Amino acid sequence: MLDTQMRRFVLRVNTKAEVVRPRQRNDARCPSVSVIIPCYNYGRYLTQCVSSVLDQRGVRVDVIVIDDASTDGSDQIVRRLGARDVRIRTTCHAVNQGHIATYNEGLAQAIGDYSVLLSADDLLTPGCLARATSLMEEYPSVGLTYGHAIEFADGDLPAARTSAKSWIVWQGHDWIMQRCKAGGNALKSPEAVLRTSVLRQIGGYRADLPHAADFELWMRAAAVSDVGYVAGADQAYYRSHAHNMHQSAFSMLDDYSQRLACFDVALSERPGLLKGPGSMRDTAHRALARNALSDAIRDTGHRALARSSLYHLVRPYLRGAAGDQPAGDYAAFALKAWPEARQLREWRAVDKLINAPDSPPGLDPPLLTRIAIRKLRSRYAEWRWKMTGI
Repeated sequence: MLDTQMRRFVLRVNTKAEVVRPRQRNDARCPSVSVIIPCYNYGRYLTQCVSSVLDQRGVRVDVIVIDDASTDGSDQIVRRLGARDVRIRTTCHAVNQGHIATYNEGLAQAIGDYSVLLSADDLLTPGCLARATSLMEEYPSVGLTYGHAIEFADGDLPAARTSAKSWIVWQGHDWIMQRCKAGGNALKSPEAVLRTSVLRQIGGYRADLPHAADFELWMRAAAVSDVGYVAGADQAYYRSHAHNMHQSAFSMLDDYSQRLACFDVALSERPGLLKGPGSMRDTAHRALARNALSDAIRDTGHRALARSSLYHLVRPYLRGAAGDQPAGDYAAFALKAWPEARQLREWRAVDKLINAPDSPPGLDPPLLTRIAIRKLRSRYAEWRWKMTGI
């Protein structure tokens, strides 16, 4: 009860959502879930990934594994897995078709009440599908449910929390507005469960948004249904490694550009489903401009500190590595996203850093203070995301 009250308090400030204690299902129904596992050169992870699905309790799983013409022998592993368990259906492409086409091929084969797209390098946590589908069975209006995803590197899996403390349910419009205010996604992907009927209604992934198609799909789902969050439990493992698409495929500015396109597509193609899509679009554009300028402050400030005598004192407290993207490029993106970006306080800070790149950093202007404030805001945002899903 205290946990639920705490989450209500955190959400009360600027969002509308229903926060309730998880309820036990009284019927004997066992929901079915189709889990699509696309694989390209991830054969070394595939067996563990599939096992994390087959070991799920409280649901009936249907596993669809598609190898997209891997060159590491993944196809042989796929075929062996399919021969071992009747719950696994397999496809091996002779020619690489790309990740979006492979995703959509798998989703088109989903026959379960619910659908999950799980990359072959990620994992489900024990009981995650039962926790998500319990919420969705209780709330038929919910078309998308997610939870906290544990980010990990190769090695032993961190312990996962497996007991849901609260359910949080948003109206889809309100959830999209929260994404507009944040200027980005709240999901990593493996923790997302879609109601298959909603998936059929909205269609699959868009090929013209190759690096942010999942984000646009979540917003499309929220435009026609409500969104649920399983709070207090960990719903998936998201593997971070050098070959991960989000680690190696594109720069931070490319990511911002894809997010901008996602918002524009999601808020313009079905305006009749949303309240005030024009205002929501302006909110998203302004948030993206602020986020880009904030990254410029971080990167430029870190590089300046690296040249100073203070660096050995503050290095342990700096969050993340400094990128090599020029601050001017971030500023140009901010103006593209929101032409009034020069009015933002972040613009003034970036302008000072750009115009004095060779000056030794000191406390006037208070560079350390700006970085410290940014870090505190980032930590609070992470805590709030873990507590509430936004």
